[in-house]
Amino acid sequence: MKMWVDEGWSDGRTSQDVVSPYDNKVVGSVPRAELSDVERAIASAEKGARDMAALAAWQRSAILNKAADLGANCVEEFATLISSEEGKPLAESRGEASRLAELLRLCAFEGSQLRGEVLPLEAQAGATGKIGLTLRVPCGIVAAITPFNYPLLLVAHKVGPALAAGNSVILKPAQQTPLTALKFTEILLEAGLPPRGIQCITGAGSQIGPAICSDPRVRKISFTGSTAVGESITKTAGIKRLSLELGSNAALVVLPDADLSKVASAVAVGGYVNAGQVCISTQRVLVHRKVYSDFLALLRPLVESIKTGDPMAPDTKLGPMVSEVEAQRVQTWIAEAVEEGARLVTGGTSNGASFAPTVVADVVPKMRIYREELFGPAVAVTPVDSVEQAIEFANDTSYGLASAIFTQDVTNAWRFARQAQAGNVHVNWTPLWRADFMPYGGFRQSGFGKEGPRYAVEEMTESKTVVFHEIGV
Repeated sequence: MKMWVDEGWSDGRTSQDVVSPYDNKVVGSVPRAELSDVERAIASAEKGARDMAALAAWQRSAILNKAADLGANCVEEFATLISSEEGKPLAESRGEASRLAELLRLCAFEGSQLRGEVLPLEAQAGATGKIGLTLRVPCGIVAAITPFNYPLLLVAHKVGPALAAGNSVILKPAQQTPLTALKFTEILLEAGLPPRGIQCITGAGSQIGPAICSDPRVRKISFTGSTAVGESITKTAGIKRLSLELGSNAALVVLPDADLSKVASAVAVGGYVNAGQVCISTQRVLVHRKVYSDFLALLRPLVESIKTGDPMAPDTKLGPMVSEVEAQRVQTWIAEAVEEGARLVTGGTSNGASFAPTVVADVVPKMRIYREELFGPAVAVTPVDSVEQAIEFANDTSYGLASAIFTQDVTNAWRFARQAQAGNVHVNWTPLWRADFMPYGGFRQSGFGKEGPRYAVEEMTESKTVVFHEIGV
């Protein structure tokens, strides 16, 4: 496949293969963009920003609704691409692809609802005869830098609102998963998007990312990825708007009055979807000591029953991680925890990029699988003695993206909801849940800014104040 730069599909001077993490087979090839390609993309996007701003809101809405219709007819094609290049089971990829159409329709609607306000200027002495109002206007060029783990959904969560608000977009998909983003770009263009409204450039983010982020013509950056890269972007970006959705090690609290069967079933999903490679994956499970052993006894057989294997096989529930290197990292962290006193309940082994679903018990806060983002198919279980200690442990992290609690006591549920230092808090489900329209984002080292079409549109527009003088004088 070629990348879309400056109104055309473009080859690079060099290319890179896209390989399946399951069997290392080549599933595609894309250009490896260079700095000259970045310059062409930004120059074209600058013109594209004017093209997009010139469209009326209903025209932008019509384009996105047409793209939604086209996307609804490509669910199976998208799902196959996602599973091929990212490795998640086909059933999960179908779920991801099936959300595209509704998400784009939400973006189309929210982009048509930009509102300002009339300012009561006459409330100030000396402002008689003046009328003030505010308008929301597009930022200009939005750089959308996306991760590998949801190569369609997280691309759409950035590109859809940006276009709906009247911006042009420079899309830089993850190096491991560019094929899905290129197909999405094709759909947008087929739907009637002005050809300079989007640029989709492929290659290594470490090589071309700084050039995109530092360019003053780029007014807004929306990035999802690691905290380390997010911190680098903040140092590189200069004066521009940022939305950063970064790392996490989400905690789930289990109190004695919880339905343990329901909790175990939820954790067996929330800790292992997409091989645990989800920012809001359940990582730390903080279980009251009264029910600690009972919970582990219920969880173990559920985790051991998760079918691993070929992501294209219909009965596979857990596919490979994105690379063998990542699988080896997770194995190292787990082995390190066991050496420090943790107990391996099940799993802990790898085969290439495939990692067995794993439960580690007796984890304490000093261990790396507790303190850092594991991003793999394992949960770390820790006993706690009270709801107070559970809240303390849940907040004992530099992250703050998501957390959850299982309890039947509304007082404890509300107490946790108020005190949990996370951008998303769930009661009686795992942190691994998201509605596409809800505000989504984190605290502290998990970043700042909100996704969700309404909130992203607001972040991708700016407020302009207009004052008419000497009206009616």
